[in-house]
Amino acid sequence: MMGTSLSRRASVGKANAMIIGKFEELSIAEATVSGSILVGKSLRETKLRETVGVSVLGFWVRGAFHTARPDEIITANSVLVLAGTSDQIKAYNALFSIQKDTTYPLLIIGGGRVGRATGEALEARNLEYKIVEKQKERIKSNGKYIYGDAANLEVLVEAGINNAPCVIITTHDDDINAYLSIYCRKLRPDIQIITRSTKERNLDTMHRAGADFVMSYASMGANAIYNLLKKSDILMVAEGLDLIKIQVPDQLIGKSIASSCVRQVTGCTIIALQQKGKLILNPEPNSVLNKDDEIILIGTSEAENIFFKKFG
Repeated sequence: MMGTSLSRRASVGKANAMIIGKFEELSIAEATVSGSILVGKSLRETKLRETVGVSVLGFWVRGAFHTARPDEIITANSVLVLAGTSDQIKAYNALFSIQKDTTYPLLIIGGGRVGRATGEALEARNLEYKIVEKQKERIKSNGKYIYGDAANLEVLVEAGINNAPCVIITTHDDDINAYLSIYCRKLRPDIQIITRSTKERNLDTMHRAGADFVMSYASMGANAIYNLLKKSDILMVAEGLDLIKIQVPDQLIGKSIASSCVRQVTGCTIIALQQKGKLILNPEPNSVLNKDDEIILIGTSEAENIFFKKFG
């Protein structure tokens, strides 16, 4: 699970939207955009909703989720969070998916269980990689391993740090992972850094160290358990980002989505309506919230708390 999650964040190979969660007919996807025609445009200018039907819910920056704003400019490092049907996600990929240059292999630091699983997941995506490992007994004779300590510049150069599009740090020692994140960021300010964290409390430390994405067993395990227990009304689609289905609060009955100001006041976004048993994805801003309707929201834990304090 960890290896697959780490590899999925690598923005190389085919850059497209990958579905990370489903809620009935609704799909939530993440899309890297580096190299695509979306870079440099504002969300309003992309007209994604008009052209393919998907809604941009927000984007990830260094592990933090930011709610989408119409004038937000998409950068090469943006990872968009999209909502739509499976067909709408496919339509997005048909227009905006690009094949990135994969001339140089990705770099995996750590050849233990997680490092090997990451390599296998990258291989399934037809991506080349090199693994740096300092324990000789872990070295396999398949041409993909570099023996040595990743803290040694010569070892990293031999492994391809100067040209690698992405480095994935997989050791089980958070202090080492933080150090290597700092080291790799200084060597290559432009490289994508994906790091494993053993302890959830170290997530912020890893981001400050220079990691673009950090994955932890603690948060992944909590998400899986939470989804199992609460799957009827909540889905944790990513670390710190939840999808919730609730009855329309009394204060919002009779209001349109636009006039409810839910997004402006709380930071949560209404991405679907359940009306008379029918799920309406990406409802129009003038859609009216009725007494017996259910709304599906997406937001961070902080945004959810604000919503329930205001409307709960």
